[in-house]
Amino acid sequence: MSNTASNQTSTSRAWVMLLLAGAFEIVYALSVAGSQAFTVLSWSISAIVFFLLTLYALSVALKTIDVGIGYAVWAGIGAVGSAVFGSVLLDQSLTLPQAFWLAVIIAGVIWLKLASSEKLQPEKSELVAS
Repeated sequence: MSNTASNQTSTSRAWVMLLLAGAFEIVYALSVAGSQAFTVLSWSISAIVFFLLTLYALSVALKTIDVGIGYAVWAGIGAVGSAVFGSVLLDQSLTLPQAFWLAVIIAGVIWLKLASSEKLQPEKSELVAS
């Protein structure tokens, strides 16, 4: 396998891990809410397990993805997912203005992913020549 193909595979795996970390973050946040300040044992155990899973998946992703981009995407997924699923599963309110700003976060996450695309990155030889 060529070096470029290997890098693309590594980058793709890192983004999958980052999405997985975001999903774990959503479950962690919902578990913390369900634990009622860690007074409900089952929800508390769930919160601890998903906290560890989200940190592990995030750390694996950040081996390849820059920390600023990775953290912003992870936090955005967690924030939007927690708000949406909290509204659906925990009967928390979600107003139209809140939904609009959550959509802005989603758009920002998408643009961050697109901006970090291999195709948009300058070649190393171009950087040296500059």
